[in-house]
Amino acid sequence: MLTKKPIKHYLQFSDFTLEEYEYVIERAHLIKRKFKNYEIYHPLIDRTLVMVFEKNSTRTRLSFEAGMHQLGGAAIYLNTRDSQLGRGEPVEDAGQVMSRMCDIIMVRTFGQDIIERFAANSRVPVINGLTNEHHPCQVFADIFTYIEHRGSIAGKVVAWIGDANNMLYSWLQAAEVFGFHVNVSTPKGYDIDLAQVKTQRYTFFDNPSDACEGAHLVNTDVWTSMGYEAENAARIKAFDGWIVDSAKMARAAPEALFMHCLPAHRGEEVAAEVIDGPQSVVWDEAENRLHVQKALIEYLLLGKIN
Repeated sequence: MLTKKPIKHYLQFSDFTLEEYEYVIERAHLIKRKFKNYEIYHPLIDRTLVMVFEKNSTRTRLSFEAGMHQLGGAAIYLNTRDSQLGRGEPVEDAGQVMSRMCDIIMVRTFGQDIIERFAANSRVPVINGLTNEHHPCQVFADIFTYIEHRGSIAGKVVAWIGDANNMLYSWLQAAEVFGFHVNVSTPKGYDIDLAQVKTQRYTFFDNPSDACEGAHLVNTDVWTSMGYEAENAARIKAFDGWIVDSAKMARAAPEALFMHCLPAHRGEEVAAEVIDGPQSVVWDEAENRLHVQKALIEYLLLGKIN
């Protein structure tokens, strides 16, 4: 029996309540078990996902496209360079047209305002595959991965070492929802934009090693995100000392995990002995994008399954 939900978008991490996250996590565990056991699960036969990409992608495209097929539906890839969006069609018009031809839409773009405008004109659920300001699907998969390995993340400490980017802002929203704390260390000039933060569940550290002290999860990202390539040389200089190496991991809790949303640059933001070491769960983290997003799509389209 299906309880039909009204249209709901997933544009930033705070769009879901804790109860909704707990439900989708439960479904993701179930869907992952089915996948590992080669059990066919096709709840979305004759449903179509449109994927709109303005930024390059490996994991986002693969996980959404493969995931939709594994749920029995179809996935259509659209790059803005190859569509009318790349020739100046208003975002609002694209949202109106695309949503009349499919069941759900994923958008990976630059400014958060773009996806907000798109969703405001969509008749179907819209998922944020990444914007400059938020990366909710990745952080959702990261939390799922932590729960798989260590159990509840409530009350734990997550260390963020590096740029104040879309990942950090999604982690800060997640801290408010799940009840954990974030230790943040960013170089001067790459600080948190307080206008984007609506939680007190974080502490700032000038020294990145201090931020790792007692952490249950240490997290980082590339120093130069997509769209900021012109700043690469300046960023490499500014971020000197912010590499997550074995010395920083030694200050974390003995059972601490290391995560990175990938792609990674060994020798820059993370040392090879860390990302390839026993505390690293980056490959599970990457794979879990698939399972979490399948459960997310199922929930947005079908609501809670009793």
